[in-house]
Amino acid sequence: MQCTPNGRNRVNSYAVVAYIPDPLGKFLDDLRKELVPNCLPHAHVTLLPPRPISGEVAAAAEIAAPVFSSLSPFIVELSQVEIFAVTEVIYLAVDAGREELRRVHEILNVGPFAYRETFPYHPHVTLAQDLAPGQVEDLARTTRKRWAECPYPRHFLVETVYLVQNTVHNRWVDLETFSLGGIPVRS
Repeated sequence: MQCTPNGRNRVNSYAVVAYIPDPLGKFLDDLRKELVPNCLPHAHVTLLPPRPISGEVAAAAEIAAPVFSSLSPFIVELSQVEIFAVTEVIYLAVDAGREELRRVHEILNVGPFAYRETFPYHPHVTLAQDLAPGQVEDLARTTRKRWAECPYPRHFLVETVYLVQNTVHNRWVDLETFSLGGIPVRS
């Protein structure tokens, strides 16, 4: 763990995400806060789930840069509300873009990013997790109702992705920004 200049303690837990732009992103953030009031959401789809990185972060970013520069932006479309049976996480399924997300995950899960995940990679957008026993079904009903009321298009363009790092307070910090078809830009 290292102490950053801004006082946040970072841990060896990194992910690669694509943030969902507003107004859909704000709708999902508001929904997540309704479902889990104490969370600090930033709506995203994960391309590489949390994992330790072996070696220096800058070297890992250098490995990721050509991967992203070789990819074209793609559309992700969110569909229905589902629940992971084992973890009882409520999430939105990904329809369009699912195969692109899987391909990026497979390409990146090597070298310093290599990690054997507990569960197979499943593209999705998390809406509620770490729920109290017995809460899941009621919250899933609420989630389905709110999602049906969403007035915004349910798709977005993934053209920028972020390498993020977790802190001891479970707050994620953007480290690197990568444009698909471009080069990394320091956050």
